Amino acid sequence: MIPWHENDALWEEIRPALTGEALLKAAADEARQAAALLRIQPGARVLDMGCGPGRHTIEMARLGYRVTGVDRTASYLEEARKRLVEAGVEAELVRDTMLTFRRGEAFDGAISLLSSFGYFEDLEDDLRALRNIHFSLRPGARVVLDVMGKEILARSFIPRHWQELEAGRFWMQEREVLPGWEKMRHHWIFAGGGPRVEFEFEHRIYCGADLARLMMEAGFTTEIYGGLDGSSYDRDATRLVAVGRKAG
Repeated sequence: MIPWHENDALWEEIRPALTGEALLKAAADEARQAAALLRIQPGARVLDMGCGPGRHTIEMARLGYRVTGVDRTASYLEEARKRLVEAGVEAELVRDTMLTFRRGEAFDGAISLLSSFGYFEDLEDDLRALRNIHFSLRPGARVVLDVMGKEILARSFIPRHWQELEAGRFWMQEREVLPGWEKMRHHWIFAGGGPRVEFEFEHRIYCGADLARLMMEAGFTTEIYGGLDGSSYDRDATRLVAVGRKAG
């Protein structure tokens, strides 16, 4: 049985949610904020790990960065290619995974945004993914990792949610926190406007301290923020953003 995050059917179902107008509009500001946290200048080489349909890859390219977007979902990369042409910018797109993509000291910065981290069953695989990013960065370069923090989930947890993705197609979500708050279990149902399909899976959730420790184990010195705007990771935080720096 393939891991849930390699199930193309799941990613096709949530494609409308990842390419909606609100997310596309937000990508420009998110890219500018991420670039500020990376402390890079136009012309720098940037790795977008888990780039999906290319929202941030495109916006980083618009800002003048030389971007390499990496994702395992072929249809998402094809959509990213089309969007790059429409935007009139260029970027390298690579079909690969966090566990295998590495390019020695090739990048001046790296991003992984919108909870593209924590999918693997084994914690060692999360560490391996971070070490691959570390290996791929030049000395002194930074990575910006953006996830939903455990502390934020504890404050605002909603066990059930539904939304309309497209006309007549609904996405119904059930969430369950597993013992010890190590993982979240999800039950997704897609119905209407086509066949009813269901997916069940778990993903790892991090608190700020645990994510910082894992990144330090991968070789980064790390700072934790409550958003891409560099705000404090406190009770008002909206995201868990870790900025790791490679020594050099």
